[in-house]
Amino acid sequence: MVEVATIAALRTRLHRGTLVRPWGADVTTNHVIEVEVEDSTGAVGIGFSWTPSIGAHAVRAMLDHDIRDAVLGGPADPEVIWPALWAHLHEAGSGGVTTIAMAGLDLALWDLAGRRSGRSLAQLLGRRRDRVPVYGSGVNLHYDLDELVAQAQRWVAAGYPMVKIKVGGPDLAEDCERVAAVREVIGPDRGLMIDANQRWDLDRATTAMTALQAYEPRWIEEPLRADDLAGHAELRRRISTPVALGENLHTVYRFRDALDLGACDVIQPNVVRVGGVTPFLRIAALAVERGAELHPHLLPEISGQLALTLEQPCLVEDVEDASLTGLGLLADSAPVVIQDGWLSETGVPGLGLRFQPALAGVVAR
Repeated sequence: MVEVATIAALRTRLHRGTLVRPWGADVTTNHVIEVEVEDSTGAVGIGFSWTPSIGAHAVRAMLDHDIRDAVLGGPADPEVIWPALWAHLHEAGSGGVTTIAMAGLDLALWDLAGRRSGRSLAQLLGRRRDRVPVYGSGVNLHYDLDELVAQAQRWVAAGYPMVKIKVGGPDLAEDCERVAAVREVIGPDRGLMIDANQRWDLDRATTAMTALQAYEPRWIEEPLRADDLAGHAELRRRISTPVALGENLHTVYRFRDALDLGACDVIQPNVVRVGGVTPFLRIAALAVERGAELHPHLLPEISGQLALTLEQPCLVEDVEDASLTGLGLLADSAPVVIQDGWLSETGVPGLGLRFQPALAGVVAR
């Protein structure tokens, strides 16, 4: 009988990466909590939790206390340990800090499994394609028009087949001017997506999309508060542009509700916010079952590897200079390569991530 390795240690490090292109005056950095798991054989896997501006210390505290205490001595198998751990932590909340923290452990265990087998995450899960298309994305509502146009020009020069910009400013006429300017730069054949980042209410979203549909957006992302599934369903009945939702949903149950209520056409799970690879795969299976598009949110180093394995084709989001690589957090080359609007993997075993020395201390036990 083969002995199953158990979790012997869990260590965390807090990293702070400076954004080359700040997401606003008050968002100049992103936070990553590196998670290192050692099993009973001495093998090590490295994962991470990610929270751009809010909650990094809370996430780290949950990892250093509640999660570590719950998993030490347990099986070093992400698919076995994830549901039991989520049930154990549920008193602290079914999502949010809970699932973001759980992602650090889950990703580390998948990295460990990949390293043990000598396969990348994509190869471990079963790669279905050699490359996937990437779209250029920006947190750019605070850019002036010249900066926004220059960004769109960079995306065109980089060969992205689609781009995404922010909308939702106080003046709808200015939103229209900005979208029109980007559409002119990218031309009629390149896809254009728009993202309101939860800035509208139902009536304002209806009015805005009546005007913005003239620029043929491929989707409108998070037009309302992310939790307002009924509002999104009503908006979807009112407008012709597809609705995208999901970067702020945390469990397969909320994604199921969103699809069954008719709240969206496109779901966008973030692999960290949903709790890691294990729940992401359940959400991907749900999308196939319900006939919905799925396009993962941010984190192309991991999202890109997952996209190579999914049953349905999808797009990978690359926010300009905001990947783990762009933040300067990686000690080695990224496990994925983006060139001419396409992403492929390098085949490094596991997740393929090794972080720079920590900017904060190590907590270990």
